Parts: sequence; structure tokens; C-alpha cells
Amino acid sequence: MRRLHPSPTGPTGDEPTDDDLTDDDLAAAYALPPGRSFRVDFVASLDGAVTVDGASAGLGSPGDRRVFSTLRALADVVLVGHGTAAGERYGPVTAASAVGRRRAALGRPAELPVAVVSRRASMAPGDRLAQAPTLLVTCAAADPGRRAALAEAGVDVLVCGDADVDLPTAVDALAGRGLEQVLCEGGPSLLGAALDAGVVDELDLTVSPALVGGQARLLDRGLRDVVRPRLLQVLEEDGVLFTRYAVGPS
Repeated sequence: MRRLHPSPTGPTGDEPTDDDLTDDDLAAAYALPPGRSFRVDFVASLDGAVTVDGASAGLGSPGDRRVFSTLRALADVVLVGHGTAAGERYGPVTAASAVGRRRAALGRPAELPVAVVSRRASMAPGDRLAQAPTLLVTCAAADPGRRAALAEAGVDVLVCGDADVDLPTAVDALAGRGLEQVLCEGGPSLLGAALDAGVVDELDLTVSPALVGGQARLLDRGLRDVVRPRLLQVLEEDGVLFTRYAVGPS
């Protein structure tokens, strides 16, 4: 993997460097300053598709998996919509996992909590994620019995909003638990809601050199306002581009 932007230079100012980024280099490339942040991680084809046959794996690459692991290693919590968590078969990120070991090597807590967003509290006791330290981000309209059952199973239930999930309130609630640096892994509906709510600070988009077509797009509806991210970084490996964009006020 190599850095394309900002343009790397060698000791004399004209020799390109960073042609073989190590895991430590990647961690440095994606590191954030202390404090609150909300970054979004997606992989998409050239035509904006985010899945192949219903899963994102068909767009992935070894480099994308490295970036994905790096972002998880640096985050305080993963935020994901229930549909994406179910479709991609999310499970707990344990201390024994590859990400857990990398987090420990970086001096971070080995376990990584997953916060599932569901207006209806659709997760059920017995699901892979229905255990501590998973969090459920839902709203007051969700079935109280289901919320209570999930809490009994060890899930930390956050009620954020009345008829729908209020994302700014959810981000505040996560920060109140010490989970300040949020990594949002989608899906498209959650990304659109987060952009409309103005909580997104960064978009980390892997661009896969593929044309897919279909209905599963990076954004599945129009936004309230056009968002114009600012390019921060581009890495490349085997034709796959790994981009970082700042979102929001400069």
C-alpha cells in the first residue's frame, strides 16, 4: 500500500516514499487527536454500490481489510444499523480477536463495544450481539418488553429520542460512557441520517475498481442539503483507493 495524497517526499524533497505502509504506518495515517469524533467507514464500487449479492465482502480486498481493522483498532465504539449488523453477521469484538490483539498492542482496551441502532429495538435475546458490552441505541417508541429483555441479557440500552432515534443525543450518550471516538459502519440509511443530523466528522471511503449496479447504494435517499467533504488523504493498493474526507465546517 502506498500514499498518493498528500504527496510523500523523501529526504531531499523529490524521492517518493511510503510505498509499503506497515500496520503502524496505517495507524498513524488514520490516528485522530483525543476528544470526540464521528467517522464513517464504507467500501463502494465505482458506481456507488456498497454490496455484491447482499454483502460488502464482494467489494473488499486485503488492503480494505487492513484499513477496516485499523479503524476498529483506533475506535472507542462501532456504531452500526441493525440491518447491516444482521446482514453482515456481526459478532462481539473480543480480546482474543485479531482486532482485539491489535487494540491491546496500541495500548487500548482490547474489547471493542458495538452499538446497534434500531428504532424498533429489533435485536433479540440470543442474537450474537445480545450480550455485554453491546449497546442498543433505540427510542422510546420501541417495545418496552423487548428493551427490558435485552437489558436483562446484558445489553446497555440507550433510549435516544421519542418516535425515532435522535443521533446527536445518541452520540452524547456514548460520550457519557467514555466512548468518544465513534466508528460508524453503516448502512446507507444510518449514513444518511447521520449526515442530515450533522454529526459526521469524517468519511473514510474505500473505492473498489468495480461496476456493480443494483439498488444498494452509498446513500439510499436524497439528503436535506448537499454535503461537500474535503479530501485529506488517499492511499492505493492494487487499484483500490483508500480515501479520507473531512465532513462539516473547516
